[in-house]
Amino acid sequence: MSVAELKERHKVATETVNSLRERLKQKRVQLLDTDVAGYATAQGRAPVTFGATDLVCCRTLQGHTGKVYSLDWTPEKNRIVSVSQDGRFIVWNALTSQKTHAIKLPCAWVMTCAFAPNGQSVACGGLDSVCSIFNLNSPVDRDGNLPVSKMLSGHKGYVSSCQYVPDEDSRLITGSGDQTCVLWDITTGLRTSVFGGEFQSGHTADVLSVSINGSNSRMFISGSCDSTARLWDTRVASRAVRTYHGHEGDVNAVKFFPDGNRFGTGSDDGTCRLFDIRTGHELQVYYQQHGVNEIPHVTSIAFSISGRLLIAGYSNGDCYVWDTLLAQAVLNLGSLQNSHESRITCLGVSADGSALCTGSWDTNLKIWAFGGIRRMT
Repeated sequence: MSVAELKERHKVATETVNSLRERLKQKRVQLLDTDVAGYATAQGRAPVTFGATDLVCCRTLQGHTGKVYSLDWTPEKNRIVSVSQDGRFIVWNALTSQKTHAIKLPCAWVMTCAFAPNGQSVACGGLDSVCSIFNLNSPVDRDGNLPVSKMLSGHKGYVSSCQYVPDEDSRLITGSGDQTCVLWDITTGLRTSVFGGEFQSGHTADVLSVSINGSNSRMFISGSCDSTARLWDTRVASRAVRTYHGHEGDVNAVKFFPDGNRFGTGSDDGTCRLFDIRTGHELQVYYQQHGVNEIPHVTSIAFSISGRLLIAGYSNGDCYVWDTLLAQAVLNLGSLQNSHESRITCLGVSADGSALCTGSWDTNLKIWAFGGIRRMT
């Protein structure tokens, strides 16, 4: 068979595949006759309600002198790490508000941080294109600085996000402005796999966020400036498992739903969305009405431990608590006493669901707790 004949057969096969893919897409759209809120309403589900003292700001963590960009809780729930434009990471005791570490970073332009599952190490990354690992048990130098225990170098753009693989202190996933995600072996400091880049199924713009599936740590989601989220399997780096469309702006935040079968996104288009990883369908859109020229960007998201609540931070300082079933905003932390005075940049729910921490451009972090014994379920 000649080369010309092979090319023609390949062209025909490609057209057939594309035609079948489009027919399958149309069939899925026909089957998607409702959203989560529509179904829940039809079932008579009542929205979550909050009283005046059900969720209150119980602590303000002051110590950073620049905009707070990222935070993370330890699995044992009582410590928080945060990074700021002041070029430091601070480890806080969430129960007492005291600082246990305040460490100057090699690069002041830091964008992300993460606690290791054992709570003994912290990863930080930023505009230096490196993810630096710090062992909190290492001795400090004469200036009170903690030495870098490992530098993960290999990205060709800024490191926008990082997360340790659950229950593994030696593996980490980073997202970068070079349009790729990388799985690292921290012990060797080498890249285990690169997701995207030269592969056609990869992102076509900066990767802004990653989230690893807590139920299946081989799967993770990435969000990008190309307005898409992509599902990856760490065993198959050559292609994304699925690409999720729907947003009309940068996808700033992604977060897996607690059951691992769904995930949420937050975008510059002012919406949060809920997707199903199995069907690829968009299940729900969460949007608060604003003026035409006053659409605040969604900067960060988190779910309660049951998934009934979706908490979203916005660029105008709002922080809405959404009922995921009914797609209703049931509370705006930005309207409460002692709320932040500027853009919400990051947030996270403690491992036991008892508290929420938010970080802001106002240089502060705030811990929000439920009144009485109620938890963020």
